[in-house]
Amino acid sequence: MTSSRCARPVANLAIASALTMLLGACTGFSLSPSTPMQTEAPVEPEVPATIRAEDLVGKWGLAAYNNPNDRVRTEKMALAQCKQPYTIGAGTAGGVVMHLADQATPQELRLKGSAGGKNYIGPAGPPGGEQDREVVSFDGRVLITRFVDKDAATRYQTMVYVRCGPRA
Repeated sequence: MTSSRCARPVANLAIASALTMLLGACTGFSLSPSTPMQTEAPVEPEVPATIRAEDLVGKWGLAAYNNPNDRVRTEKMALAQCKQPYTIGAGTAGGVVMHLADQATPQELRLKGSAGGKNYIGPAGPPGGEQDREVVSFDGRVLITRFVDKDAATRYQTMVYVRCGPRA
């Protein structure tokens, strides 16, 4: 009987040893709630912009300001640029053809709305992306935009487009 009493602790020790080895092989892996889990950000439903692409197509005088107090003066400067207008073209997929920051060649950009009620002009992707510009205001005659990217916004400032003549 003595040998069966001794066999039990030895068997328990063997099981404990095996569990320790298994758990030791799993170091670094934890299912505890403190482990950060990879989750994807929820996809915002696509919201149509309140500005239509055809409202922006045409020739525009362009100027920029850094100080909001300079807005009125900058609008006059933009109107004076109608001698050499910036052209916003119609895209083939329903967007507008404009330049992205630091790009020499214009490309088709989308008008995107956001759940917060803002409008953006930029490449495909969620509204407010790094390459987008936010539409600060638009009344049909004056379009004011600012790039979302802080560096581009600093370099290009707040851009004022004033329509040159009647709509296209």
